[in-house]
Amino acid sequence: MNPKLATLQPYPFTKMATLLQGITPNPNYKPIKLGIGEPQHAPPKFVLQVLADNLDKVQNYPSTLGLPELRAAIADWVQRRFGAVVDSDHEVLPVMGTREALFSFVQATFDPDDRARPYVVMPNPFYQIYEGAAKLAGATPYFVNCTADNGFVGDYDAVPAEVWQQTQLVFVCSPNNPTGAVMSAEQWQRLLALSEQYGFILASDECYSELYFDTPPVGLLQVCAATGRTDFARCVVFHSLSKRSNLPGLRSGFVAGNARLLAPYAQYRTYQGCAMPLHHQIASIAAWQDETHVEANRALYRQKFALWLDILGDKLPLRRPDAGFYFWLPVRDDEQFVKVLYEQLNIHALAGRYLSRDTPNGNAGMNHVRMALVADVAQSEQAIARLLTLDLAALV
Repeated sequence: MNPKLATLQPYPFTKMATLLQGITPNPNYKPIKLGIGEPQHAPPKFVLQVLADNLDKVQNYPSTLGLPELRAAIADWVQRRFGAVVDSDHEVLPVMGTREALFSFVQATFDPDDRARPYVVMPNPFYQIYEGAAKLAGATPYFVNCTADNGFVGDYDAVPAEVWQQTQLVFVCSPNNPTGAVMSAEQWQRLLALSEQYGFILASDECYSELYFDTPPVGLLQVCAATGRTDFARCVVFHSLSKRSNLPGLRSGFVAGNARLLAPYAQYRTYQGCAMPLHHQIASIAAWQDETHVEANRALYRQKFALWLDILGDKLPLRRPDAGFYFWLPVRDDEQFVKVLYEQLNIHALAGRYLSRDTPNGNAGMNHVRMALVADVAQSEQAIARLLTLDLAALV
């Protein structure tokens, strides 16, 4: 077996299962799952119909590059949403969800023989795929703490110059999972300047970009286009239909950006055997071409956040995120908090320390809890009613 596998930590949900082992949840309540970020809103019916209408395409092998029609639909969406013109033949690559793409992109781009540059920089807390991909590629993760002091986006100016000199790739998640923070155009410009200075790749995970409240989050390609970087040098973005369109099981997303990065990555994926089924691709075209269902999706999240803040805002330190569907809740003890919710209320939440790592400057996830407002409004109302039965002041 690859010895690097032994360096991987258990996934957060495995840690949660260990923490809750032996605890019997309150049998008077049905379980409410606020821990996992799986959208529970109904997927758009018209997309499901397109999917069903094209099931006969399972008899055909799909290509790694995807259908030209899908790449064109993605390029059109990128231009409409971010004002960035991308070449659908060379700067867009359909993928089977961002999780698969984030992992494989690191394997394809990181050079383990470049011992002078061992680092892959990533936010802390973070999506665990970043760390796993980095370690299995032979890289050393370097964590940038995202805390209240820096608006939960990380202080990249605090990263030492010698670290930047030794960095090949930087992951950014905006809107951030789990904090919900969004990078500003100025912050992106600063990272772009650092990328130009030190030559590292910027990989922007933007899969929550369409779950906003008022102002659409700024994207990396948007800032590239606005600043004249029309070749998107050293830049790629990752998007998905999972959160935007409530289609996590479709496993449909894309990578877009610099053609010099995407060409060898596409070749890597050909050998890897990753190609989206044709009926998924055709259904994805329909999803990327429609915004009405996305607007309805945002309205549901707005309703739920307003509900929680209205009823519990003076009892819990709830902060509406810039975007996304998570509350990032500061508490006295994150493990104790999630155990109490599980045992007394049969509510599942996620301890923040399981989404982060210890650093010389502390653990940015410690004593925070991630709560995903993915269930329907009725379940939110039930969860709120249960929480009101607790002495919340003792927990926060």
